[in-house]
Amino acid sequence: MSDTPPRYLTTRELAGMLRIGERKVYELAATGEVPCVRVVGKLLFPRAEIEAWIATARSGPEIAPEPLPPIVAGSHDPLLDWALRESGSGLAAFFDGSHDGLARLAARKAAAAGMHVHETSPEGDGWNRETLRAALPRQPVVLVEFARRRRGLLLGPGAKAVCGITDLAGLRLARRQASAASQRLFETLAARAGLDGTSLPGPQTPARTEDEVARMIRDGAADAAFGLECVARQSGLGFVPLLEERFDLALWRRAWFEPPMQRLLRFLDGAAFRARAEEMGGYDISNLGRVHFNGP
Repeated sequence: MSDTPPRYLTTRELAGMLRIGERKVYELAATGEVPCVRVVGKLLFPRAEIEAWIATARSGPEIAPEPLPPIVAGSHDPLLDWALRESGSGLAAFFDGSHDGLARLAARKAAAAGMHVHETSPEGDGWNRETLRAALPRQPVVLVEFARRRRGLLLGPGAKAVCGITDLAGLRLARRQASAASQRLFETLAARAGLDGTSLPGPQTPARTEDEVARMIRDGAADAAFGLECVARQSGLGFVPLLEERFDLALWRRAWFEPPMQRLLRFLDGAAFRARAEEMGGYDISNLGRVHFNGP
């Protein structure tokens, strides 16, 4: 029997953790005060995000923080994945979605996190900043642009007639995990188009990375997916562009100055990285390194 705690808490489990009644948990979820997802009509609470949410309410004297682990968490990006390997930075990758990475960053289980969270707040600029500010209020974190990426629909041989989200009705969709910003954005866009993105047929086991999404299509398990142009090009799949998104690195300020991150940053500033971005396609790195937030 596994000793690994479940990734998601039920309403009863969260009530037990917080020592409150289940009715109060429902109230917190209804008002958006607690991180949650709704799957087939049932509320689930991502454990990592709950732990980060609790940590933000901490008060009292500050204790000297433990050393940050040399880990880049968050959303999977093929170009970043390649750069981490090629740079010799010593930074390890743990890609499990923007929201998971943000929770790990808040819990100091990662030095940095990749994220591409779409925001509608009028105070924000459309991507990531207000989400980071809310998750780590008054904390010394920095948000630095990595690249702009073209995202849209990846299409297999059985989906050649697809021109937009509404054409996905009846097709098998490869989906991402609930902690992935791309999955949440797709469900939002599908709802705007009058389509229930959660009801589409397709593999129920989520793809954990952008590359795995394409693999599901190539293996014949799915007809389409919401993914990146660079992945479609590398995998020989059709692609319908829907938007350009900004992929940023959120990191603790002190991690910026530590040797592993400095080695990565020097590599990103080199010719090999620029050539790779051009070769992969679907990227705009002209604003690489631009700071979008510097807390607190």
